Amino acid sequence: MKKFAIYRSENGYYFYRYCDTPESLADTPFAEIITEDRLPVVLDGKGGYRRFTDDELGFTEIVETEEDVPLPLERMFFKNHPGFKLGWISPDGDTYSCDYTGHAKCAAMLAKRFFPRATLPDRALGRGGWIKVIDSWNGTERQHRQFVYSFTGRITNRQADVLFDLGLYNNPEVKEMLNQSEDAW
Repeated sequence: MKKFAIYRSENGYYFYRYCDTPESLADTPFAEIITEDRLPVVLDGKGGYRRFTDDELGFTEIVETEEDVPLPLERMFFKNHPGFKLGWISPDGDTYSCDYTGHAKCAAMLAKRFFPRATLPDRALGRGGWIKVIDSWNGTERQHRQFVYSFTGRITNRQADVLFDLGLYNNPEVKEMLNQSEDAW
């Protein structure tokens, strides 16, 4: 059984592997490195770890499961959240929120649910008509901007409604997609 430390963010919940006994480290690269007196720790999934305390910012709970992902899709990436800024929009207009680095992880979970045979989640969503709202800031601009990407160059009426509600209707790429999509309507 694996344990995970669960944290809340503006866009959903995220997790780190939680290890509180030497046995819980057995299947990790840290089994011979982290001694019992340094526990508990959380593993960041990128080759690092840090000491865990339950008063960390955003920490909500410890979850025990056999799964590799301890949370369902809608809990990790809030569905139709009123604070949606970045993430994915389905052809039906449902939004799945993520932060500026979470699109790939979100795409993997969405594809697992909606396109279970897909090997390239981002591409499967794009071909399926999903659109991605990303942060276009490149480090040199004065402000961040939301950029809307469609693999097909088109959007559905429901997606257009969501983009209007988000105030993204006047983005140049959205105007172009609207023009391309009008030809299909």
